[in-house]
Amino acid sequence: PGSADEASSTALNIECRICGDKASGYHYGVHACEGCKGFFRRTIRLKLAYDRCERSCKIQKKNRNKCQYCRFHKCLSVGMSHNAIRFGRMPRSEKAKLKAEILTCDHEVDDSETADLKSLAKRIYEAYLRNFNMNKAKARGILAGKASNNPPFVIHDMETLCMAERTLVAKLVADGIRNKEAEVRIFHCCQCTSVETVTELTEFAKAIPGFAGLDLNDQVTLLKYGVYEAIFAMLASAMNKDGMLVACGAGFITREFLKGLRKPFCDIMEPKFDFAMKFNALELDDSDIALFVAAIICCGDRPGLLHVGQIEKMQEGIVHVLRLHLQGNHPDAAFLFPKLLQKMADLRQLVTEHAQLVQV
Repeated sequence: PGSADEASSTALNIECRICGDKASGYHYGVHACEGCKGFFRRTIRLKLAYDRCERSCKIQKKNRNKCQYCRFHKCLSVGMSHNAIRFGRMPRSEKAKLKAEILTCDHEVDDSETADLKSLAKRIYEAYLRNFNMNKAKARGILAGKASNNPPFVIHDMETLCMAERTLVAKLVADGIRNKEAEVRIFHCCQCTSVETVTELTEFAKAIPGFAGLDLNDQVTLLKYGVYEAIFAMLASAMNKDGMLVACGAGFITREFLKGLRKPFCDIMEPKFDFAMKFNALELDDSDIALFVAAIICCGDRPGLLHVGQIEKMQEGIVHVLRLHLQGNHPDAAFLFPKLLQKMADLRQLVTEHAQLVQV
């Protein structure tokens, strides 16, 4: 008995009212799966009494066998009854009503989920625009000569470097390094943008929904490991094949000049240019980069994290939003999402190599 109703429950894709698994039919007055039907039948037939639980456990498919007290309580609360028709068929009118309810509910879930995802993407993008002094749109404008202010001062040899230090980066060149050799000063000039970016990144991270609620130690760990990956991802916006913007876009240091420095300095920036050329070829805009950087920061596999599950859940949400955002923003670039995941791995390698070079 009940086969027709079981078939219709499956066709309607109705969930078990107790645990959310797929319902096999209308059992003891409610739609239930085989597992919960059997559990209820055994409990009633054998007059089983379960140890009281005060935790009001949430009963789901994956954990339904853990707390029998709460599972039985859920059976009763959704209306399961031994007096109900055990394998009753649903009247046609009831079935039509239920089908309409399910379809409406599905749309509501889809709509509310989409709204949540859009809201997350919007909040991350707004935090990015608010916290970073330099973004891709601004950098590309300067590099293309479309910016309203003066074009950047080009640093291509030691003479132009000295001129730039006297004007552009006078405030940025600390007294402590003024007497150091040129290579150290150049490296500092490239880095001073990064130092500013570390502060900006910290503020950006705190604005990512959920980040400020993490354990403080985990926040520090995520920033410690994610900061350089994020910086090199964003540095690509300020680079083209010929050089990179420095001093907040007021200067442009040529790639050839950097390559002509003595070792190890000549090797420090070249891998960043190689990465930047490939990354820029993906033609991301600032709304894409904002989500990409958020995904880099909220990474659940950093060493020493205390609450891995919580961070993985955050990262899953951001990566899911990133995938959907890319589908909408780049409908013709089918492989953009997997390419970006690969870029996350490339950035890790880039940071590892950077650390080795700087230690030399």
